[in-house]
Amino acid sequence: MTSTHSHTSSPSDGSRALWEAIDYAHQGRRISQELALSLADVSRSHHPALWAAAAQMRDQGRDPIVTYSRKVFIPLTNLCRDVCSYCTFAKNPDDPRAHTMSPDEVMAVVRAGERMGCKEALFCLGDRPEARWPSHLAQLKRYGHTSTHSYLVEMCRRVLEETGLLPHPNAGVMSLRELTELKEVSASQGLMLETVAERLCGPGGPHEHAPDKRPSTRLSVIKKAGQLQIPFTTGILIGIGETPRERVEALLALRDLQDEYGHIQEIIVQNFRAKENTPMAAAGEPGLIELMTTCAIARLIMGPDAHIQAPPNLSADYGPLLLAGIDDWGGISPLTPDFINPEAPWPNIGALDELCREAGYTLMERLTIYSDYIERPGFVSDAVRPFIDAQLDSADNLVKVGS
Repeated sequence: MTSTHSHTSSPSDGSRALWEAIDYAHQGRRISQELALSLADVSRSHHPALWAAAAQMRDQGRDPIVTYSRKVFIPLTNLCRDVCSYCTFAKNPDDPRAHTMSPDEVMAVVRAGERMGCKEALFCLGDRPEARWPSHLAQLKRYGHTSTHSYLVEMCRRVLEETGLLPHPNAGVMSLRELTELKEVSASQGLMLETVAERLCGPGGPHEHAPDKRPSTRLSVIKKAGQLQIPFTTGILIGIGETPRERVEALLALRDLQDEYGHIQEIIVQNFRAKENTPMAAAGEPGLIELMTTCAIARLIMGPDAHIQAPPNLSADYGPLLLAGIDDWGGISPLTPDFINPEAPWPNIGALDELCREAGYTLMERLTIYSDYIERPGFVSDAVRPFIDAQLDSADNLVKVGS
């Protein structure tokens, strides 16, 4: 679709919002809140124009580079005090698949990843399982800890000091103190907002039994991370019962925090995948068109300098996402599966590189902390900086060639 347009017709409100958004994109300007909310109602036939505007905004003033992070995925514990209607990661202690990794197990995986050229150790775990499961607390004590958080801090420190991989913990809802302690042993952190629809925490909603998924609670954590200048990854999950307008509202809430603190290094737009043996097993999944449109709106809301990611393993055909303004594929592992979505294998990095080249982009490896944040005063702990510097090509703050 051509990027030019005319104002001679009398478009509907949705069309008028679309053309105004295209104007903003041409100028490299983020769209206003009012305009963003109007885009939630743009008709499906106009979605390709939204994608084109977002792609143009992404490409303005930047090299044609798309990034990814080469990682190992460490599911430190799959016990959790929450129950989400779409989750298969969390297990009860009596489930034979329930597991908390030992220090030796963690380090074995990380060292194997190191041999395969991985730079990131992504730690994923349930929210405060010791608050619900006494057996987990007993196991933590055998490892010398009284909380999952203190165990996580120890393992992040060991990974950093013994292998040089950069930890990125997704540790759930945390206090200011806990975030601070993790900043001293990690290069970046993350927590998905998922949604701002509080009603999804009500009776029958996917988060009814998940107190840590309350939007106000998660926004508070993201705000604390901003106050502490932690390079932070967050985003939204689409297809769990929210409306298109609520998706936009979630993105605007994240933009407000970014404007205040400047710490959100990446926005993920993740599509819900229905899983067997869950209450939402029969729920419909958002299609590629819906995902692309949400990615495009995220780009138009967050602006040309933002990093927008969509996980490629969650889409059977992920190539078209490049048409919708994304600039990152997220973490990809040559060793470990996606333990949150185990049915969805990572793409082959060689195939991903070829796809990007055919689309006119160079695929480049980044660290878990985006290059934009490495030199910003206050965003990297003095204890972590030497490990980041050891992985860098000083010319562009991306990964050393051949490292």
